[in-house]
This record gives sequence, structure tokens and C-alpha cells, in this order.
Amino acid sequence: MGVRAWWQEAVVVAERDPAASGPLEVVLFYPGMHALWGHRVAAAFYRRGHRLVARGVASWVRRRTGVDIHPGARIGKRLFIDHATGVVIGETCVIGDDVTIYQGVTLGGTKLANEKRHPTIGDRVVIGAGAKVLGNITVGSDSRIGANAVVVSDVPACSVVVGIPARVVKRDNSEFCAAEMGEDVPDLLGQEVADLEKRMQRVEKAAPPNSLAE
Repeated sequence: MGVRAWWQEAVVVAERDPAASGPLEVVLFYPGMHALWGHRVAAAFYRRGHRLVARGVASWVRRRTGVDIHPGARIGKRLFIDHATGVVIGETCVIGDDVTIYQGVTLGGTKLANEKRHPTIGDRVVIGAGAKVLGNITVGSDSRIGANAVVVSDVPACSVVVGIPARVVKRDNSEFCAAEMGEDVPDLLGQEVADLEKRMQRVEKAAPPNSLAE
């Protein structure tokens, strides 16, 4: 990618982050952008067989940005790593175009074998802060993963998944359905507590008058 393409990526990030005053701020001060550009340098060495050099570049980028991307990971266009700190992307991970990743996200493996062991992330996916996507699974395009979710199985396209382990709580079959993480992501814990309270109220009403005091 040339300088113009890198600048266009900074423009896209500035458009997607309301806190950014413009693309120049992104270029100068956004560690997620620096991590992505550093990864491209490391990946170029990795593909040419200079793996020790590639790991050295990746290690330097990690120390500078707080983002750990293995040089073997394949990353599409216009990835936005917001806040950046604590993001880990494994060796066999594949990430599509226009993906947004928030701080503390891990795209990790569950096996030690030298095979495809990291997730494949589709286009326009949004991964919330602290989420863990683990194993050789696929997250379909236009999906959203809630904050702190632990995803260990495939996610269909245009889905919202939350929880530990994560489960699909919403599907949207429209052509483009992934926006930012919004108010439409349900609070599963709150719903379960509310359900439990309702069940307790039903038990109390059904119980004989003196049984609960005994």
C-alpha cells in the first residue's frame, strides 16, 4: 500500500471515531493505526521467509502500541483498532475489510498444533471491548460481538452475540446490518435476574400462607 492508501485509511478511521478531530490526529497519535501499519511491515518480512525479522518488528510494535499482532495474521482493508491497548491477534487469524476492534480483544487459538487454529472474521464485524474469539471458527460478515463475550463457535452473518459462552441474541437479514455497538444489544444478565425475580414471586404466591415463615 502506498502513502495515499494509508492516508485514506486514516480518513476512514477519523470518520468512524467521533473523538478524532481529523485524519492528521489519527496518523500522529492513534496506536491502533500505528499497530496496523507496523503489522504490514512485519507481514511483508514474514511472507518472504524472514520470520525472525518479522517477529522482531512485531515485538517492537507491541511495545510501542500495546497491540500484539502475529506477523502471520492476514488483515483486510481499513481495520480500526479503537483505543488499541491489550488487543491480541493470533498467527492464523484472518480479518476481513472494515472491521472494528475495541480494546482488550483477543482473537486466539485453542490448539497447539501447527494448523489453522485462530478465527476468521468477516467484513464489517464489530468486536466489543474485552471480547474473546477463540479457535478455528468463523464470524460472519456484518455481525457484532458484545463486550466481554467469549465466542467459541461459528457466528452466522448479521448476528449479535453476547455472553459467556456467547450466544446469538439477534439476527438481521438486511444487506448491511453492522453499525456500532448500540442500545439494541440486550442485557442477558439483567434479563435473567428479572426472570428469577418473577419466578420467586410466583413461588411465593403459590406457597401456603405459613409455609415460608417456618
